[in-house]
Amino acid sequence: MTDSLKPVSLTRESTTSVVLLATTPACRLSCADGTLLDRLNGQLAELSVLDVQVVSPSDGLGGLSADLRGIAKIARVAPGPVVVLPADLVAHTDALALLLEHPARDTSALVSYDATAAPMRPPVRVESGKVVAAGSSFHLVPEANATFRGVLQARETDLTALADVAEELAELAEMGKLGPVTTVEAVDLLLVGLVRSGVVVRAASIGQLHCDRVTGQVSADNALGRLADVDESRVRLDSAVKSSDGFFSTYFVSSWTRYLIRPAAALKLTPNAVTGISIGLAVLSSIWFAAGNRPAQLAGAVLLYLSFCLDCLDGQLARYTRMFSPLGAWIDSMADRLKEYVVYVGLAFGYAAGLPLSEGGPDGIWYLAVAAMILQTVRHSINYAFGAAAKDAGRIGVPGGKPATPLHESADGGRYAVPPQGVLRLARRMEREKVLWWLKKMIVLPIGERMALIAITAGVYNARVTFIALLGWGGVATLYLLAGRIARSAR
Repeated sequence: MTDSLKPVSLTRESTTSVVLLATTPACRLSCADGTLLDRLNGQLAELSVLDVQVVSPSDGLGGLSADLRGIAKIARVAPGPVVVLPADLVAHTDALALLLEHPARDTSALVSYDATAAPMRPPVRVESGKVVAAGSSFHLVPEANATFRGVLQARETDLTALADVAEELAELAEMGKLGPVTTVEAVDLLLVGLVRSGVVVRAASIGQLHCDRVTGQVSADNALGRLADVDESRVRLDSAVKSSDGFFSTYFVSSWTRYLIRPAAALKLTPNAVTGISIGLAVLSSIWFAAGNRPAQLAGAVLLYLSFCLDCLDGQLARYTRMFSPLGAWIDSMADRLKEYVVYVGLAFGYAAGLPLSEGGPDGIWYLAVAAMILQTVRHSINYAFGAAAKDAGRIGVPGGKPATPLHESADGGRYAVPPQGVLRLARRMEREKVLWWLKKMIVLPIGERMALIAITAGVYNARVTFIALLGWGGVATLYLLAGRIARSAR
């Protein structure tokens, strides 16, 4: 049976629907907000949710198969992403927001890198931020390195796959081909089915937050106590800072801009406003660079550094306040290119000292500036073109949403991905060694390292050294990117 509960007040517009599985007695356990079901519905009202569909027990009829068919029915008519979660869940609101308010609205699952599996914490294996194997009481996972915490989201384009998987699981359950699985494992089985069908599932790590399913009043009280032991505001601040940023951004920018996030939020600054200020500083930096003398070069370098710091802050503020929008992401991306190229022009003007553009300036400075712009444009094109092509290939490659691995096969008969070979194996090894991991991130000349390179070489030396350094390092980065893209395509 399915009921529809509208959250009392929605803070943001959304098309995300939630399927709340109130099919176990534990969801009626008491807490300060009434029952766990009441508490969870109150949390959803604070997040970006269109509506909440509550799947209740079917009077003892149907059980698991009936619940799965109910989920399939909702998935087929939902206007946007669908989140499935059990109502016996005790979680931080920010843990739920990792899925419900992620700007990508992608197919994802809440996981913890605490790999200690339990009946309500099935094992999963995560590689490169994706769930590549998922388990249940019937499906084993070799080399598990995390556990699934019961919250699953399917993006709009994967809803057909979710519905197909749910219906196939329902049929297998009715035929007794899923072994001793029960109603409590409905969401676990859905994750298994999506992963085995070839759907890409992002692993959203809860980090220091908590998200646990409970079975009785004692375990519910303990779980609620664990929530109180965590400073959710501090964790939210920590989460606003990228954990996998570049070396320069991590140690020379985010190490102090994190302390500006709360003041910026208190001043009600929007991420787009911070982006605007960042653009303004970059333009001022270019003007100082155009002056061409040493004090002006140093001033331009300082302004460029501050501009980049604000460029990091706008993303941190967006994650902290959950103010995401496609327009904001586009503006931020375009602003990065605009600021960089404006600075190139300022540097070339300052070095050319007013000579005509047609003459190329002293030492061919204008030719070097144009070459640096072209190289950066090519590098960005390689990244974006490959990402778009990989998305298209992923959509085409899933055979109608039907599972590539039979859902009734246990781990003994399951299929596993072939380990990466050659270049990709070396890349995976580099990810495990911290020094090599940082080297791998720096070699591609990310924007943080690029801004640092420009500021230091322009402030200490001159624009010609800046452009030669950009072309040299950028050329190596381009070859590295091409080799990586070719290796991934070959796999």
